[in-house]
Amino acid sequence: MGIPLWTPSAERSAGSQMTAFAAYAGVGALDLHKWSVTEPDRFWHLVWDWCEVVGEPGVGPALTTGDHLADARFFPDATLNYAENLLRRHDDRPAMLFRGENGTTRDLSWADLQALVSRLQQALGDAGVGPGDRVAAWLPNLPEAYAVMLATASIGAAFSSTSPDFGAGGVVDRFGQIEPTVLFATDGYHYGGKRHDVTDRLAEVVAALPTLRRVVVVPDSPDGPTGPLPDGAVTFDGFLALHAAGPVAFEPLPFDHPLYILFSSGTTGSPKCIVHRAGGLLLKHHVEYRLHCDVRPDDRVCYFTTTGWMMWNWLAAGLAAEATLVLYDGSPFHSGPERLFDLVDATGTTLLGVSAKFIDAVAKSGLRPVDSHDLSTLRTVCSTGSPLSHEGFAHVYADWKADLHLASISGGTDLCGCLVGGDPTLPVHAGQIQGPVLGQAMDVFDEHGEPAPTGQQGELVCTVPFPSMPLGFWNDPDGDRYHAAYFERFDGAWHQGDFAERTPEGGFIIHGRSDATLNPGGVRIGTAEIYRQVDRLEEVVESLVIDQSWEGDTRIVLFVVPASGVELDDDLVGRIRVAIRSGASPRHVPAVVLAVPDLPRTRSGKLVELAVRNVVEGRPVTNLEALANPEALEAFRNRPELA
Repeated sequence: MGIPLWTPSAERSAGSQMTAFAAYAGVGALDLHKWSVTEPDRFWHLVWDWCEVVGEPGVGPALTTGDHLADARFFPDATLNYAENLLRRHDDRPAMLFRGENGTTRDLSWADLQALVSRLQQALGDAGVGPGDRVAAWLPNLPEAYAVMLATASIGAAFSSTSPDFGAGGVVDRFGQIEPTVLFATDGYHYGGKRHDVTDRLAEVVAALPTLRRVVVVPDSPDGPTGPLPDGAVTFDGFLALHAAGPVAFEPLPFDHPLYILFSSGTTGSPKCIVHRAGGLLLKHHVEYRLHCDVRPDDRVCYFTTTGWMMWNWLAAGLAAEATLVLYDGSPFHSGPERLFDLVDATGTTLLGVSAKFIDAVAKSGLRPVDSHDLSTLRTVCSTGSPLSHEGFAHVYADWKADLHLASISGGTDLCGCLVGGDPTLPVHAGQIQGPVLGQAMDVFDEHGEPAPTGQQGELVCTVPFPSMPLGFWNDPDGDRYHAAYFERFDGAWHQGDFAERTPEGGFIIHGRSDATLNPGGVRIGTAEIYRQVDRLEEVVESLVIDQSWEGDTRIVLFVVPASGVELDDDLVGRIRVAIRSGASPRHVPAVVLAVPDLPRTRSGKLVELAVRNVVEGRPVTNLEALANPEALEAFRNRPELA
């Protein structure tokens, strides 16, 4: 067993909520996960009770099963309201601390948040919004976005959001499918030191959504809208003007009532509309926040996200743990790589969530927060979005803070939560996710659907039902597309689409997306294995790898973004190949290495290997609106080296 980078002190482990819950359940700490998946009825009942869920669990079992994993139903007789569980407090302690890139600050107490949700609830009611309707938000990561979500959930309508950096086509591709009745939007946002006006795009979006009854604009400036608004649109203040704050009314709803509609990235087709159930997400996020992240009342939680990424929905659930949400909107590197660390110190953040790419970028910048920042309040760092390399783990412990729970987590929009993640009572090993999340029976299957031995790569699966499995896809009445997405590959298991392996320490390593794995000579290779070797070179900013059809087989093609002033010459190509050969294996070595000025990525920062492969193979990329920088694809088109 390898030497861990961090081991919690005996005091920290014993004082964790994970340990307290194990004692409450009467189960030994080391047996807790196994018990949670072998006795799911008992486990989820105790989660409901221990987390003091507001609602009625019903007299029946916590889980009923059918002929198929997708037939499972949790708490079929229960009633609750998601918003009520997030708005349990009414005091003057902070519920949200907002900090914008441009220096804007705004704090909301729990009482302030209650009052705002009350006024929004009344205004939505006057607009005719009721259970089953859809309310959409095209907003920055503002307190208003969370208040709109809570007001929507309190009524029983479904909420959906996306970020203002999406073009009009990307917004319509998403919201057009779900036919919202009310749209909340902004007129502009700040990113990278610039203000971006979106009034023209807003007009296009509104014109393409004929089901809208109201368009409500949250102005980017406190002085009001800076440009003309669509006909009939009202400002946020105008929408609320006739309504005074009072008690929020919470509609009691079934456990499976639709709460969110989230969207897949849409880089290879129209975005899938994934419908999530209120009770399932509430319980799932309670487990992740309180047990796996050890978040407590009045902790301060910041996850760098936009409203277009499922981590926004995850961050919102911190209110159910009675934590204060620290909201940041803008570039995490404006005007330097220290921006989020400044935020941690200024707000007393206890949990900071970032992407693995952010950690890599901080390392390459040369910043050492351990020397430049206090970080005394910071207990937990979560990393997701892509696999975190061994070097990324080491950088955090050497250059950020030594006594820190670094929780690499992995899940997705599909479940709006984690399948594997951190455990505050266990050691952290470089390059590994610590283990499966409670209630998730995680395994790695080989191509025949059999459990793969430890250390062998295969498909990440879950073999028991869990409460945040989606209700289904929008406009998929027979469930055919839903079943094909998750259950078609392996009968009786949820197939996540990640290429992974188990470790001797009991953890997991994610090697990349299954659909992006390389297959030269019929041998499957995870992209993360190559990225780890290449991205540690100082001459390379970042890289992207694909396999290209070639002479009846496939060959590996590596694209690199050289550092400023660096040329990708034969010497550097040779050192890249040596690094990959010695650090991974000879079969990982690319046949072709090419330089590009930038790499295309989704708006949540994920590299899009499939889009690049399509361009190289001469196939269309069907949804450019899903990309933050679609122009980057041009550098991959018609390369003579690939002909």
